[in-house]
Amino acid sequence: MLKKVTLTNVNTGHKSLTIVDTDTHEKALIGCGVAPNETASIEDVTGADEKIQRFTSPKGGVEDCGAFFSGLGRCLERNISMAKSLKLQVNRVRSARYKGMIAEVIHSISMGEKFSDAMRKFPDLFSEDILSLIIAGEEAGQLAKVCRRIGFSKKKSSKTLKKLKGALIYPGVVIVLGVAVVIVMSFTLVPAMSKLFTSFGTELPTPTKVLIWLSNLFIHKPYMVGVPVLALYFFFANFGRLMAQRWTQDLSLRIPVVGPLIRKSAAAAGFRTMSMLTESNVRLTSALEITASATWHYHYKEFFLRLRDHIVVGRTLHEAFLMESHWLGSDGRNLCGLIELASETGSGTEMLAEIADDYEEELENMAASLDKLIEPLTMLILGVLVGFLIYAIYGPMFSLGDVILKKK
Repeated sequence: MLKKVTLTNVNTGHKSLTIVDTDTHEKALIGCGVAPNETASIEDVTGADEKIQRFTSPKGGVEDCGAFFSGLGRCLERNISMAKSLKLQVNRVRSARYKGMIAEVIHSISMGEKFSDAMRKFPDLFSEDILSLIIAGEEAGQLAKVCRRIGFSKKKSSKTLKKLKGALIYPGVVIVLGVAVVIVMSFTLVPAMSKLFTSFGTELPTPTKVLIWLSNLFIHKPYMVGVPVLALYFFFANFGRLMAQRWTQDLSLRIPVVGPLIRKSAAAAGFRTMSMLTESNVRLTSALEITASATWHYHYKEFFLRLRDHIVVGRTLHEAFLMESHWLGSDGRNLCGLIELASETGSGTEMLAEIADDYEEELENMAASLDKLIEPLTMLILGVLVGFLIYAIYGPMFSLGDVILKKK
């Protein structure tokens, strides 16, 4: 349940509003980050107002995760108590979900629970790899170091994601405008055009038939205009679920510009997770299994699971890499050489971190220039749309001379 907390400064009278996702007023008071010179009034947010708030409020994503762990690790390194360290993170996060999570974790710790057990109650915020790192940090007495490492990794991911999203705005706008143009033409130009073309008494080109069919559909059933709008909304809203399907992941790897970007993104996330787990003294088979569960692309999920199976039967990591390198694409042989070097020098953790660094650097460079890389694809989409409209409108004009000569 959402709680709306109004904070009032007793010195200036200035009011500020904070939303906390929690179940009690006591936890909302913790999650709002009230200062000593402020008073707080709490209201329950229910019904339609709650749905609107959840839809419009910031979502708890990678940015909040990075800020939370980075600040928490910094506080723990200075020997600040866990409860106080958590309270100091309330004003660092933006989403109501994270504010409520902090309040709940503080409450759980005050009841005697471990930090990792309290975090386990929020599987939507903390994946299995993060929980495993936290558990390993608690057992090794290096929780502060682990939190700083998680925060650093999430901040880098957030920075890259912002660049990717910024580069995808242009093609998204082109697609939306193209759909809007087709809808507007269906109500204005196409009805008049269809009367003229049907009077010719000749066979119309297929694009013209499609355009006339869409126009008739929208005119006689105006509510159908909402279908493409809803389709675009559900496409962008469920993009993550769509990309989780095997056929879409296979298809995306074959796209010239997008394929290498997706492969490097999945590889960077996978090797960074494995590097952090092995550095935190997590057993290799467990680290590979956790990495597989945390990897979003099924190629790399299958790769890490097969590595685990080879390690279980007694093979070395280098042998396992050689046998499964085909899952890594063109980088497979190169990575096998790096793992062989690591096995000879005893620097496996450092080499995994270096592989992750290389992938993240390449991914960041590609993301910085993605707008230039994706421009040809955008122009192709725009060209196909414009060509379809031009041919649909002017195609029948080419047969106008034949119609006139027949009448004569």
